[in-house]
Amino acid sequence: MSTPKDNATHRREFLANTGRAAAGLALAGVVVPAVHAGEDNTIRLALIGCGGRGRGAVANAMSAGGLILEDASGTDRAVGSAAGGPIKLVAMADLRQDRLDQTHKVLSNLLGDRIDVPEDRRFRGFDAYRHAMDCLGPGDVAILTTHAAFRAPHLEYAIEKGINVFMEKDFAADPGGVKRMIRAGEAAEKKNLKIGAGLMCRHSSARQAMIQQIRDGAMGDIQLIRAYRMDSGYCMAPFPQGQNELLWQLSPGHPYQFIWSSGGIFIELMIHQIDECFWIKDSWPISAHGVGGRYVGSTDCSQNLDSYSIEYTFADQSKALVTGRYIPKCENDFATFVHGTKCAGQFSGNVHAPTCKIYKDQHMERTNVAWEPEKEKVNPWQAEWDVLLSAIRQDRPHNEARRAALANLGAMMGRAAVHMGRTITWEEATASDFQFFGGIDTLTDDSPAPVQANAEGRYPAPVPGKWVEV
Repeated sequence: MSTPKDNATHRREFLANTGRAAAGLALAGVVVPAVHAGEDNTIRLALIGCGGRGRGAVANAMSAGGLILEDASGTDRAVGSAAGGPIKLVAMADLRQDRLDQTHKVLSNLLGDRIDVPEDRRFRGFDAYRHAMDCLGPGDVAILTTHAAFRAPHLEYAIEKGINVFMEKDFAADPGGVKRMIRAGEAAEKKNLKIGAGLMCRHSSARQAMIQQIRDGAMGDIQLIRAYRMDSGYCMAPFPQGQNELLWQLSPGHPYQFIWSSGGIFIELMIHQIDECFWIKDSWPISAHGVGGRYVGSTDCSQNLDSYSIEYTFADQSKALVTGRYIPKCENDFATFVHGTKCAGQFSGNVHAPTCKIYKDQHMERTNVAWEPEKEKVNPWQAEWDVLLSAIRQDRPHNEARRAALANLGAMMGRAAVHMGRTITWEEATASDFQFFGGIDTLTDDSPAPVQANAEGRYPAPVPGKWVEV
């Protein structure tokens, strides 16, 4: 079975095989006056979900040191190294003991005594997140890097405890989960807690510069956005009968194959570029419709389709076309393009590269470039952490929960349009309380899996015209 990975090594997964982050770690020792960190100025972290993304998030937290200011447009930007301070990882939680042990070893080898997680602060099981967060106090940060179905209850507990949060995408598997996220974000705002969300492209200085060009009218009115992510696919083998089906579905590589746990492969891969579309338009879509399916002879036993093509419509009747295809031996692409009434541009490139440029007209050729941004000095994965930790230390407002949840909901609109075979409106999506599985808060190792394999080990995939998910 193949598992979701980018065309090049993803920043969230690199720690398993490299120590390249070490060069930036010296920034973590820069001391500033304590504001909203602990009494000794140390921000303590609890890692909930010990996969590659969690390791990468810890490394970025340890590397943080950029001073974050707000410019005239209201955009956060990193401009120095005066906002760093001591940071320690003090607790970890995961469903699997082997991942706890492996991640602890990798991080300890890379980060030394900044990883202060003895065995009695490494927790395993569905309730492990509670024990890990119980090790934190005001000013500390819970890092939520489990799969989407678990994000809302984990966020709610962090807010209840009065803890700041960094949460990875995806943020929910269904509209019901989105509503929980929004309510939790509102509760955090009332408590003056900070929430960072892993839509890192919003923190790309190159993209921020291009957004400013668009807002200033450099491209005219934006009429069309095209986003593509197409690769060789993620075919899942049959469920091996006789295993614990729930834990098997949540074992590494499998959650992306189940809509209840992760939201499915399409949103997992495309949420960044879908959010780029909404950012470019500075608007949520009013409707989505699309088509998708599986190729003839597919042996995939998961719930995913292998082709998704979605047309989003905005209030001004402009469009965003989003295409995902996961089939071997086909043409691949990974980029976002913009077309305005004056000219065209590219907003992002392979593996979320800041390949931003505006052309002189609609001819998208290297010799026809009219504008390019300055080269990024801080990569977006690091910048999002710089912004969050600076907000904590300086007690600045920072809460990305609502925007992240609504971006996720917009992605769900497109998924539902394909899976259900009809147009889905924004009003319909925001009104929906639909959940794939309502018992996420009470799961244990002995719980039955929310979706069951048939006798051949295959899982039910969406059938347009019959399927429901809003």
